[in-house]
Amino acid sequence: MAARITYYAIADDLSSPEEPVGVLRRIERDGGAHDERFGHDLTWTRSRLRCSSERGDTDSDLYKISEDEANRIVERIRRTVTGAYRRGSTCATS
Repeated sequence: MAARITYYAIADDLSSPEEPVGVLRRIERDGGAHDERFGHDLTWTRSRLRCSSERGDTDSDLYKISEDEANRIVERIRRTVTGAYRRGSTCATS
């Protein structure tokens, strides 16, 4: 059986569902499921955030999103962290 992946935007006090701080994905296979978070370290790492959220033990909110939306958020985070994304930046040319 192929893996089933569900994506969630992670929003906290300093972000919003429209500009989330990260992405969480739940990967389900025959043998069970696990969650991974993509954040500012630019890697997918195991996370207990979804379980904590279900118990009300977190300051973050999770919003179910599409794979396309998850990919856009991941790309925005990559651009932000690597400096390729600068709002209002001006470049002088010689």
